[in-house]
Amino acid sequence: MASVYTVSQVTAYIRNMFTQDFALNRISIRGEVSNCKYHTSGHIYFTLKDGGAQIAAVMFAGQRKGLDFELREGQEVTVSGTVDVYERDGRYQLYAKEITREGKGDLFRQFEKLRNELEEMGMFDSCYKQPIPQYARKVGIVTAGTGAAIRDIMNISARRNPYVQLILYPALVQGEQAKYSIAKGIETLDRMGLDVLIVGRGGGSIEDLWAFNEEMVARAIFNCTTPVISAVGHETDVTIADYVADLRAPTPSAAAELAVFDYGQFVEQVNLYRQVLERSMERRLEKLHFRLDQFGMRLKLLSPEKQLNDRRQRLADIESRLERMMEENLGLSRRKLEDRRRRLEARMALGLTEGKHRLALLSGRLDGLSPLKKLGGGFGFVTDARGRAFTSITQAEPGDIIRVSVKDGRVDARVVETESMKLPGSEG
Repeated sequence: MASVYTVSQVTAYIRNMFTQDFALNRISIRGEVSNCKYHTSGHIYFTLKDGGAQIAAVMFAGQRKGLDFELREGQEVTVSGTVDVYERDGRYQLYAKEITREGKGDLFRQFEKLRNELEEMGMFDSCYKQPIPQYARKVGIVTAGTGAAIRDIMNISARRNPYVQLILYPALVQGEQAKYSIAKGIETLDRMGLDVLIVGRGGGSIEDLWAFNEEMVARAIFNCTTPVISAVGHETDVTIADYVADLRAPTPSAAAELAVFDYGQFVEQVNLYRQVLERSMERRLEKLHFRLDQFGMRLKLLSPEKQLNDRRQRLADIESRLERMMEENLGLSRRKLEDRRRRLEARMALGLTEGKHRLALLSGRLDGLSPLKKLGGGFGFVTDARGRAFTSITQAEPGDIIRVSVKDGRVDARVVETESMKLPGSEG
């Protein structure tokens, strides 16, 4: 019976053959980069291919020091390293130590050519982008009927909003007929009057995603009247469909997040708005009630009856004040008149007494100066012929008539002679 070996033994034997082969230990392979992925650990996983075959390759983080450019899909590169067997998976792969860029691969050149042509036509212009509805109720999906993409979209949609209706068009997303199937799916769902469409698939190599780089699919998206979200591959994968779509999502899961609104958050927001509205209405009503009370008070203050009563009260108050003032003024006037009368009587009595006294004095003085009294004492009063008092000899000449009044009559005499003489007590 032939020997029986374990899988590990066979794999180790094959690996030993690879290790002993000098050519495989130091080899340089040229090809086009495909399905390139940067791992969080720093390793780069990619596929190197040409028109007839492909080989898996990896560049560990420790070997990336000499890589002076970003490795991307479609690049033509030369990879130097070692071909060895990965025992766990039982497959061989290229362990890259150095990568140099040679040029662009055929698929990448086709991608750039179509992208530039469509951009010149204006198909990527933002003026043609439609806004994604915030509250979509019907969401169309163009993707494979079985696959991770549709499962992710369904799970996220059910979690965010179970009331949103999902309509799937199961399209081919890979192969020669994929572009026709995707374009037909877009056109079919567009006629159903949906709120938004999700067009995409899960990740893969540039060949796997190539259907979304076809001009037919790009034109179907551009002509779609329903807003379209493109969700092709992973976050680093970029296709022509992403440029033409109204919105690009990095993954199908992200597209579901963008298309389906969160119902729980929506309810919370509605409740918040309701509370804000209720508080606003309460404040508004309070303000209006306050203004109504103010208007009521103003109406009472400005009512004709209130004004008439106020004026009647004011007139009554003024009348009372006038009466008090009149009484006060009348009493004051009476007291003043009485005081003045008493003072006048007192002054009159005093004046009368003084007058009598002065009259007595003046009477005495007048009596003492009375010519009649002097005449009664033996004196006479002499005047000239014209009745002027005769007080000096210079007033008469010899022959003039003079009159002498005595106690019991008058004597007319003629001046015979004048003689000047000085009497005692007279001035010189």
